[in-house]
Amino acid sequence: MRTIWFLVQKEFLQIFRNRGMLPIIIIMPFIQLVILSNAATFDIKQVPLHLQDRDRSILSEKLVKRFTAGDYFRLTGYSFSDRESIGELLCRNADLVLVIPHDFERDLTTSGHAKVQLMINAEDGFSAGVIQAYASEIIRTFNREELPKSGVNATVQAPPEIDIISSGWYNPELEYTHYMVPGILVILVTLIGLFLSGMNVVREREIGTIDQINVTPIKRYQFITGKLVPFWIIGLAEMSIGLLIARLIFHVPMLGGYWLIYLVSAIFMLVVLGMGLFISTITETQQQAMFVAWFFMVIFTLMSGLFTAIESMPHWAQTMTLFNPVRHFVDIMRRVMLKGSGLLEFREQLLWLIGYAVVMVTLAVNRYRKVAV
Repeated sequence: MRTIWFLVQKEFLQIFRNRGMLPIIIIMPFIQLVILSNAATFDIKQVPLHLQDRDRSILSEKLVKRFTAGDYFRLTGYSFSDRESIGELLCRNADLVLVIPHDFERDLTTSGHAKVQLMINAEDGFSAGVIQAYASEIIRTFNREELPKSGVNATVQAPPEIDIISSGWYNPELEYTHYMVPGILVILVTLIGLFLSGMNVVREREIGTIDQINVTPIKRYQFITGKLVPFWIIGLAEMSIGLLIARLIFHVPMLGGYWLIYLVSAIFMLVVLGMGLFISTITETQQQAMFVAWFFMVIFTLMSGLFTAIESMPHWAQTMTLFNPVRHFVDIMRRVMLKGSGLLEFREQLLWLIGYAVVMVTLAVNRYRKVAV
């Protein structure tokens, strides 16, 4: 135990003496968390809207006000021809063109039916779908609230219809940052842990200090434990600061227990650090270790369900994600923070992480023998 404590103290001293490492460990992850959580969002607001109001009536004006009253659409210009409107779409000055035809108000008041045209820039199919949903909801609200005030229902028999009332559970305001922040926090903790531990042993080999350790009677598990514990503590400290930022800046709820987050974080950090130390023992230079760590980091991120729903991936890709520890931790973080899930709800994901932790730490310990002298 004394040997492990000595190695932990030595590792902490090396970390804090390296002035260039401290900003990487402490400052950079939280700058990234604040920036990425605001930038990596599928929420669409202030969509540039171009208007063709050929009717210029009271009802058409009320419909336009419905579009511009909220934060979703921003009126950028007017025109009275399709050619000008299409030109606005081509120049990306507008992503939506609202065309209100002649006799819009007359058709509504006499027959109860009228048409409007939505021309949407569909370069990005996802964004186009969201814009169409926003516009459709505004028009439905206009039908429900404005038309009775204008006397349309008094003169026209409305057809029977089914009303749909929807409610969003776990994120009722549909704040996308609440969905993204837990996942981004996992990615940043993984990034720091994997890169720092991945370059640790190979760095000592490059500067020659590993030879001094190899001639001592230190056992393999003691060496790996001494390397692992400092970064394990730093990783949990970063998780704590990240959770504080998520709560104070992004107002992400915590419906579950913090102790669950720290329990899973402690296990997950063993996975990441074990993998990093294993990479460090099989590479010859820090540059090699960095590229190998980056190779795995890209795969972990893209197949974690952070940006793309796992359910929308091909079946073979869904199977591969089971071997991605980041996927399981992202899922657990979102469940605990947004749903208040307990151990029973994510026990399967937790068992996967425990298995990974055992495998990666064992590989790191056994591999170290090959670099010993």
